[in-house]
Amino acid sequence: MTGTTPATINNPRICPDCDGFASVKVTLGGRDRRGHLRIITTHCRACHGTGTLTARRFRTSDWEVAA
Repeated sequence: MTGTTPATINNPRICPDCDGFASVKVTLGGRDRRGHLRIITTHCRACHGTGTLTARRFRTSDWEVAA
């Protein structure tokens, strides 16, 4: 990694479910009386609209192999 800031375990990572696009507007397919599209805003269920998840921390017992 280049730069002055070292990588840490707590760096946020992009949510794999939404690829960082956590909030989207979805059209409901119709228009109201004034001609505006009817839309709703929805958020990613995995990251709750933030677009990032905290990095996973692995336990050392997950990496141990019996000899």
